[in-house]
Amino acid sequence: MRFEVFKEAVTAKAQALGLTDYELYYSRSESVSVDVFRQEVRSFSSSLEGGVCFRCLLGGRMGYASTEDLSAESAEEIVLRAAENAKVLESDDPEFLGEGGASYAEVCPPAAPQLSAAEMTALALDLQKALYAADPRVIDGTSARVIRASDDTAIFNSRGLDVSQHTEAAVALAAPVVTDGKEMSNSYKLSRLKDGLDFSEAVEKSVKEATAKLGAGVAPTGTWPVVFSSSAMASLLGVFSGIFSGENAARGMSLLKGREGEIIASPAVTLTDDPFYKDSIMPSAFDAEGTPTSRKDLIDAGKLTTLLHNLKTAASAGCATTGNAAKSSYNSPVAVRPFTLVLQPGRLTADELLAKAGNGVYIDFLGGLHAGANPISGDFSLQSGGFLIENGKKTQAVRSFTVSGNFYQLLKQIDDLSDTAELSGFGSAHDFACPDVLVSVLSIAGK
Repeated sequence: MRFEVFKEAVTAKAQALGLTDYELYYSRSESVSVDVFRQEVRSFSSSLEGGVCFRCLLGGRMGYASTEDLSAESAEEIVLRAAENAKVLESDDPEFLGEGGASYAEVCPPAAPQLSAAEMTALALDLQKALYAADPRVIDGTSARVIRASDDTAIFNSRGLDVSQHTEAAVALAAPVVTDGKEMSNSYKLSRLKDGLDFSEAVEKSVKEATAKLGAGVAPTGTWPVVFSSSAMASLLGVFSGIFSGENAARGMSLLKGREGEIIASPAVTLTDDPFYKDSIMPSAFDAEGTPTSRKDLIDAGKLTTLLHNLKTAASAGCATTGNAAKSSYNSPVAVRPFTLVLQPGRLTADELLAKAGNGVYIDFLGGLHAGANPISGDFSLQSGGFLIENGKKTQAVRSFTVSGNFYQLLKQIDDLSDTAELSGFGSAHDFACPDVLVSVLSIAGK
C-alpha cells in the first residue's frame, strides 16, 4: 500500500475511535554502496529502511506505535496500539503536536546522478585507478567507494499539518594509503558527485594530505598557539555540539542553560545552524514535528543568542521552538538536533592565519574523540596529528601528541578564522562547516 493510501486508512480509523489529536510520521531511506580494494570490488551493499510512527494524545498523554508494514490491517492496528499505550502511560509531562498552516522555505537541492550498479562500480574502479596514478607512493591498501542515497519524509496530523520532502545525493570517497619505503600514511576525502561525476579534487587533496604526513616527528611539549584545520575543528565541534541543545540543557548536560544573552565566546565567533546551507547534502524545509526550519545564529559575535529547541523543550524553557525537532529513525522519540552547524569564516586567508600564529602547531587530525572528550564539562584530551608552524608557515609533519583544553574556554580563546569554510559530514546525523581556526594557546603533550 502506498503511503497516501495508508494515511487515509489511518485517518479513518483514528476518527472512528474519536481521536482528535494525532500524527503520522513516515520515513524511508535507501542507499547503495560500492567499495573497491586492490582493483576489484570488495563489497556491494544495498539497504532500504523505513516505516511509520503513529502517535496520539489521550488525556494529555502521548501514545506511540510504529510499523514497517503499510497494509490496511496494519493501518487499523497501529492506531489501536497507540491509543492503548496512551492509556497506560504514567508520565504527566506535557506533550505537543505541530500546527498546520505555516509557510515553508522552498528547498531545491541538486538531483543526484542516476547511477546504475554497473555505473557505480565502474566509477569506483576509476576513482581507485586515479589514486594510484596520482603519485608513485600510493600503494595497496588504497580504497575507493561510491555511495548513492535518498531520503523521503512525510508528516501528517489532525491539526492541518501535511508536509513531505525528498532528498538525494551521491558521493565518492577517496582513501589513499602511501609509503616512502619506511613508513605509511593515509588520508580520505569525500566529494559530492554531480552530473559531471568529477572526483579529481578529492583525489588531489587526499593524496597530497597523505604524502605530506610521511616522515612525521613529534610535536614539542608546551603551551602553543594552535591552528585547527577545518576538518579538525568540525570534529571538535561535532563532539561538543550537544551543549547547544535545549534538551541537554534541561537535563543538566550543558553548562549553557539559562545563559542566553551572555558572552560565551570571542567576538570572532559566530555559529549558525543553517538547514539550507549551500553545500548541504540533504537540506530540510521542516523538522521532525513539521515546524518550518530557519537559519539562526546560536552565537553572534561571541554572544549566546539561543539554544536549539523542539516544541516540548521550548515550552519548558518558556520560548518558541527553533524548528530543531529530530528523529533518528521513524520509530524513535522526538529529540533535538542541529541541521548544518556553520562556524562563520573570518577575513584572513589560510596562509595569513598561519602567519598570525607565528610559531605553534597546526592540527588536522583528532582521534579518540569520544573517549578523550567530556561533552558535559567541555574538557578534552585528544590524540592529534598535523604540522609544526614555524615563522608563520607549516613545516615538519608531527604526530603522536595530545592536545588538551576545555571547549567552553576554547570558544573564548579563538583569535581568528580563515576566510573559507569547508563542509564535513556529508549527510550524516548532522553536518559541520568550519574554516581553519586559530586558538591563542592550548596545551600540547609530545616529546
